[in-house]
Amino acid sequence: MLMNETKQILQAVQAGTLSVDDALHRLKVKPYEDLGFAKVDLHRPIQQGTSEVIYGAGKTPQQIIEIVRALQNSGQERILITRMDAQKADAVCAAVPLNYDEVSSVGRVGSTLKPSGIGTVLVATGGTSDIPVAEEAALTAEFLGNKVQRAYDMGVAGLHRTLANMDAITDAAVIIAVAGMEGALASVVGGLADSPVIAVPTSVGYGAAFDGMAALLSMLNSCASGVAVVNIDNGFGAGYMASMINHMEVRNTQAQNMEV
Repeated sequence: MLMNETKQILQAVQAGTLSVDDALHRLKVKPYEDLGFAKVDLHRPIQQGTSEVIYGAGKTPQQIIEIVRALQNSGQERILITRMDAQKADAVCAAVPLNYDEVSSVGRVGSTLKPSGIGTVLVATGGTSDIPVAEEAALTAEFLGNKVQRAYDMGVAGLHRTLANMDAITDAAVIIAVAGMEGALASVVGGLADSPVIAVPTSVGYGAAFDGMAALLSMLNSCASGVAVVNIDNGFGAGYMASMINHMEVRNTQAQNMEV
């Protein structure tokens, strides 16, 4: 059930054309679709404002197709699929119209939303090797209705490259800093920006990087204020959180208008 359907039900109750009990019944109908191998959450748009995101890793192409169709049958036309390799994407695309990005392993069903956030989400990387995780974050944020700017390979090993992006850093409403190795990018950017910084450690680095643990611990111990950290390689989580932050003022404005 989509958010606008929920509003229609509540408006009908307000207008007196639908009883409270009938409205409650309609809201409770099929809160999830039991496919046997998965219970697809159909009420996620009501709870979080967007449909359930499909995590493609570990799922067969047929399972992904069935989940997509269950969401579509409930009226959810826009669907995001993460961590889906190219072979699975080819199989899914044969059954469902799919926009697939091989760099980030992200698939998108449905149209792209017009940006509706208060500003720009800047996605920055320390190096080129961090781009797959950064693109997962960027495509997630775009899918959720945000204007996204990319600033890749601006790592602090050449600090002049970071400083060359000062306009983008200072103009952004939210910054996602994606870096492996020692993860210093988040602290440097956090010290230059007056906006929230979401740090994403990546598993990029040599042996002592411990598959991203070094970057994770560095980012958790950032001396810059306003830096929050998501899990290693979790570009999706960073993009989703950035979208929530970027839409808070819009959400508050909508709430105030409803009160009026």
